[in-house]
Amino acid sequence: MFTISPSTFISFRKNFSGDVLGGLAAMLVALPSAIAFGVIIFSPLGGALAAQGALAGILGATALGIVAPTFGGCPRLITAPCAPAAALLSALAISFTQQGVATQSILLMLVLIGLLAGLIQIAFGLVGIGRLIRFIPYPVVSGYLSGVGLIIIGGQIPKFLGAPADLSLLDAVRNPSDWAWQSILVGMVVIATMILIPRIIRSVPAAILALLSGVACYLLLGQMDSTLMNTEHNPLLIGTMTTGESGFREIISAHWHALHALGTDSVAKILVPALTLATLLSIDTLKTCVVLDAMTSSHHDSNRELIGQGLGNISSSIAGGIPGAGTMGASMINISSGGKTRFSGMMAGGFSLIAYLMLAPLIAWVPVAALAGILIVVGFRMIDRHSMAFFFTRTTRLDFAVIILVILVALFIDLIAASGAGIAFAIMLFIREQTRSSVVRNHIEGSEIFSKRVINHQAGERPERDDNKTIVFELQGSLFFGTASQLQSAIEPETDKRKYIILSMRRVQSLDVTATHVLEQIKDRLELNNAYLLFCDIPKDLPSGLKMKRFLKDTGVVMPTNKAFAFAELGDALEWVEARELEAATLKVTLDTPQDIRSMSIFSGRSEETMLDLESALELRHIAAGKKIFKTEASGNELFFIRRGMVKVMIPIRKKEQYHLATCGPGEIIGGIGFLDSSNQSSIAFAMVDTEVYALSRENFDKLAEQHRTLGLAIIEHVALSLSLRLRVAIGEIQALRG
Repeated sequence: MFTISPSTFISFRKNFSGDVLGGLAAMLVALPSAIAFGVIIFSPLGGALAAQGALAGILGATALGIVAPTFGGCPRLITAPCAPAAALLSALAISFTQQGVATQSILLMLVLIGLLAGLIQIAFGLVGIGRLIRFIPYPVVSGYLSGVGLIIIGGQIPKFLGAPADLSLLDAVRNPSDWAWQSILVGMVVIATMILIPRIIRSVPAAILALLSGVACYLLLGQMDSTLMNTEHNPLLIGTMTTGESGFREIISAHWHALHALGTDSVAKILVPALTLATLLSIDTLKTCVVLDAMTSSHHDSNRELIGQGLGNISSSIAGGIPGAGTMGASMINISSGGKTRFSGMMAGGFSLIAYLMLAPLIAWVPVAALAGILIVVGFRMIDRHSMAFFFTRTTRLDFAVIILVILVALFIDLIAASGAGIAFAIMLFIREQTRSSVVRNHIEGSEIFSKRVINHQAGERPERDDNKTIVFELQGSLFFGTASQLQSAIEPETDKRKYIILSMRRVQSLDVTATHVLEQIKDRLELNNAYLLFCDIPKDLPSGLKMKRFLKDTGVVMPTNKAFAFAELGDALEWVEARELEAATLKVTLDTPQDIRSMSIFSGRSEETMLDLESALELRHIAAGKKIFKTEASGNELFFIRRGMVKVMIPIRKKEQYHLATCGPGEIIGGIGFLDSSNQSSIAFAMVDTEVYALSRENFDKLAEQHRTLGLAIIEHVALSLSLRLRVAIGEIQALRG
């Protein structure tokens, strides 16, 4: 699944320079943010852990950048530490600290959360959830990202102000005496650079220039105040961190040994956060993949990408880094700089490692306020300001309410609850929208639609019937607990005045037990009135995979012994109704009674000589039930007179779907169109029961018509009347169904 094919290797060689440049540019964008995210997560733990957070950010960018593209399913995607992970993990770090959990235990739990999140992402990919995560409602995603942006901004304001690390946002804002003007100045320079530089310089990422401007500003201030030029125990700087290969070995060894010390209570605390983190990182990644597909006219493998992301987050956690996801900004820079294959992402990870090994001593001089300024801008850009316009449109105001709900829950409770609340509210809005749409698309009176069964071919007439006995309901949409009462209100008033209620299920998208219970109540009420409930056009498979016909039987709605029946299509249901009415009117056509050629009304009054010539021109054929008399693309130079049995004529539409044109009994003609224009048949005719037909070839007809011109004209007229009747029935059906 993850092997490198020869074609992939050739593509790598061909695009090597573009991938190198793309990876380098992507690293320059992703690394400053990764450092900042690491500082966010580790800062609440106090002490000198902010420097370790910067190291964790770099290690995360390295591990994620190398591993995720190697096994992922979206070329050009750059994976690095991201804002959702930083917001969630920093909130957990603060919560664990307030609960009195030891710092070392918190660090290990954060590592384990990353490991579990990676495993869960792999599980998502293996079971195929990758395709489903993309269907999370946009208002939920919008509200969540906006909430994360506000959380990041709120968490960085104290750092921007230079307030002590133990002060909350409100306390920091309320006490200007705790502010450091040097920190504010550095932060303002960084923010201004982040905003203004892209308008002037596009070749160098704004985050890099902003970070350099912040360092330069701080060093300039240090020339005026020598106390600022100390990296040890300086709250305004990240400070010195561990470097070299021994640092890697020590971190990994410490993590593996300390994991054994975690108890079941600690593990229980991280299960839900790990699941939440895995879901959020997966959504963030796949959302970016969809955008990249649109930009590059490509298609990513969602499930493979989730497996790659999971492996990347596991590797990052083992190496001492922080989790991440596919990032939009770095990926866009990668594409615009020439990156085309997965190797560009691997290059970004490799360059992150090189930057760590070469520039680690310089990172100690990065001001905390500079990182805060970068993250404040990042957080502001995460806020979906366009969705605020939803408030001003009546039709989207409830979607706006979902966004606001998610933001408020994220700010005042936590991100886990925000995701759950947003999805729950979105589901309620979906149900509300479904209940507002009508489940009855159309209802057709029995007088407006006829069955396809031919009763009198000469005049096109049918026996008189009470059309008020029958009504057809075309149902649509979702039949579930939210629309069950609407379904009952539409159909129940007809149960006392109709003998046949036909439900066309062609456009039904879903069905649940509540709806079938309503249908069963309607059936029971009809049964008390000696009336029938008929189902037709039942889809073989609903979009959910449910077998509707089997479901109706399993739930007891359709049973062989009661007065509810299922038919393949509307024409079959109407024929069944018509047959019962004909039987009641003692007008039933006996299918087993042969109608010889001499007894057919078209040939009544013909001379003996004419009938003998006709009989010699005909060929009697026996067709077993279910066998075809003719089919499409076959030669259409024959006309068939039905002697005994019943024949159904169908027109293929697409794949296995067919349109029921007519059902013909003894004395009727089939195959008229092909016979008239000598073209191939455009329909299919098959015997519903054992059937006998007289076949008249066009060659024999031409000879017969030369000898008996009146007979030839009668046959042509009979064919025309038969086709006219079927056309009228089809037009009537179209008019009724389109109404």
